[in-house]
Amino acid sequence: MHPTLHCHRFLRHMAITGFAALSLAGCALGTAKPQPLAGLDQWIEQGRQDWQLPGLAVAVVHRDEVIYARGFGQLGLNSELAVNEHTLFGVASTTKAMTATALGLLVDEGKLSWDDRVVDHLPYFQLADDWVTQEVRIRDLLIHRVGLGRITGNRIQFMPTASREQVIRQMRYHDFEQPFRSGFVYHNVMYSVAGEVVAAVSGQSWDDFVRERLFQPLGMTRSNTSITQFAPDDANIALPHQYIEGAVVEIARRNFDNVGPSASVNSSVYEMAQWLRLNLGEAGVYQGQRLVSEDVMAEIFSPQMVVSRVSRTEPVRAYGLGWYLEDYRGYQTASHGGATDGFNTLVTLVPELELGIVVIGNTFENFRPAVTRTIIDRIAGLPLHDWHGHYLSQYQKNFANASEARQQIEQQRQSDVAASLSAAEITGRYQHDLYGSADVQQNEDGELLLSFWDDGVSKLTLEHWQGDSYRAHWHNKAQREKFVHFAKNEDGSIELSVEWTLRPQLLQVGIYPTPYSRTSVFQKL
Repeated sequence: MHPTLHCHRFLRHMAITGFAALSLAGCALGTAKPQPLAGLDQWIEQGRQDWQLPGLAVAVVHRDEVIYARGFGQLGLNSELAVNEHTLFGVASTTKAMTATALGLLVDEGKLSWDDRVVDHLPYFQLADDWVTQEVRIRDLLIHRVGLGRITGNRIQFMPTASREQVIRQMRYHDFEQPFRSGFVYHNVMYSVAGEVVAAVSGQSWDDFVRERLFQPLGMTRSNTSITQFAPDDANIALPHQYIEGAVVEIARRNFDNVGPSASVNSSVYEMAQWLRLNLGEAGVYQGQRLVSEDVMAEIFSPQMVVSRVSRTEPVRAYGLGWYLEDYRGYQTASHGGATDGFNTLVTLVPELELGIVVIGNTFENFRPAVTRTIIDRIAGLPLHDWHGHYLSQYQKNFANASEARQQIEQQRQSDVAASLSAAEITGRYQHDLYGSADVQQNEDGELLLSFWDDGVSKLTLEHWQGDSYRAHWHNKAQREKFVHFAKNEDGSIELSVEWTLRPQLLQVGIYPTPYSRTSVFQKL
């Protein structure tokens, strides 16, 4: 782009501020330049403390340059090591856009098309409806319109030690939340299917393909696709945390390899900035070399699926191939968030400004959009808004509302109503087509224990709630709790009902209350 045109385009929204003349002078004369990010360090650090974030990292790309990259806080509450721009974090669902681009590379090579049938590449792919199985296209996977909802929740805690193929094979038992192609239904495993298509077509694992075809050309030498790939002597890796029962605490790191193409990438803000550079400016070009074709990049950022909004006054939202597409104060943006145990990420592109921002923290919070919006406002020269105060106030209200709703649930508890089924009656093995096996046992201390999937990891302790209902506490406290119920059928058989929280009202308060859950009924064998 011609420098003068570049300047005028950048200044379109800056005339309303005092930056305009200074910016124009800088463009024309190459002398004085505005400093829209002046004081940002102090502002972010104050916000980090207000949100009780152990560590945070931020990077900004503008006009194909990394103009800001730094860390704040520590790797963990018990660590003396500071976060910097090279600290590795789990970037969670921002992985999805990488998987879409990996498929785009194969489209460029003529090895597949976006509208290929999935079964033509993965013959074992099977859903509950035979016709839908034959009709699902690669595009359907990437824009969340297959119709399958979440399985166990945001934290992807489904058969954690199973292979990707095993998890995908279980989808033949998954009920449809909405009819095929009728709406946007977010589903992580469908991105795992997309990753296995990459493997089937390329002859490489999704992990190797992403490393060789994306990470290496972009110089993302520290990035990887699994926590199993961390170097043993690498000390610069953030530790995950959660706010649990009134305090931010360090939690166990969990492996998400079984849905890796959906959520398993680990990276730093500096290396994520290189990924942003690929997607900005002359999209698909990095350091003068075209890695992805114009056609593929255009398809990735084309609106593919309408996404619901809270009110009709909100900007229209859509989903591209691994990106949410929406409007922010007159600018078109592409973004995606990510959340796995103890890590939260937000990646945002503002193509008109050739601006990209990545914010990553090591506990759940809503400071990331405040940081992102503040940086956009400053770079664009828009009237500044107190986004930190806006989101913090919003969070405090949500926390109070969720806490009150949880208290109401607990006040309705009738703990003095005894169980009608004895421990001997409910202990044993249970089975569910989709969710597999569950076991209820009583230990030597008389506690009832529930475990899933024979993996030695997915274990809970049952606390009597009321009648034949129990509150089940995961041994990994980051997974919180859930409700389970036992019942005897007319034929004398016992069934176990498990309430899976697919999205809590507010995780910091707990898994319940929830506006989005599913109950599955296991039959005792």
